Amino acid sequence: MSQKLLLDATALNITLHRLACQLIENHGDFKQTVLIGIQPRGTFLLNRLTQLLRDHYEISDLLSGKLDITFYRDDFRRSNEPLKANSTEINFLIEDKKVVLIDDVLYTGRSIRSALTALQSFGRPEHIELLTLIDRRFSRHLPIQPDYKGRQVDAIDNQKVKVHWKENAGEDVVYLLKNKEN
Repeated sequence: MSQKLLLDATALNITLHRLACQLIENHGDFKQTVLIGIQPRGTFLLNRLTQLLRDHYEISDLLSGKLDITFYRDDFRRSNEPLKANSTEINFLIEDKKVVLIDDVLYTGRSIRSALTALQSFGRPEHIELLTLIDRRFSRHLPIQPDYKGRQVDAIDNQKVKVHWKENAGEDVVYLLKNKEN
């Protein structure tokens, strides 16, 4: 596998601040807005954004949660191994709230479709938006587009976007990986 650097730590930090500012522009004090990270990888982005919003932009009333979509996926029965679900941590209703779904990479759109289905268990939101760090725009299987995107990448199917966070990989960096055989 060869890899190309998409975002280093500095560029990733700038991107996160830009995304936080865009959220503030559209949601103000967040009194009617909740942020929900899709387990597992979207939660790292959720945690960073909530920390930025609280610490740097002084948004104090910020509800956030984590959503597991394992058994809502259309491919969950295709594995030979038993699936291990992540935990859902949403301690509030989303009824009549504005929801911002957060995931690290938007690829086919299937994870987002699953998240939309899973959200129904928590009420009927007024509005749902999608925030992704990386938008792989040429790979969509479903008509799903992000409202907020950190970076758009023109990646083909034999390429993979890998997001590393300090919390789980020891560094903040985003790579585009390509299989050398192709």
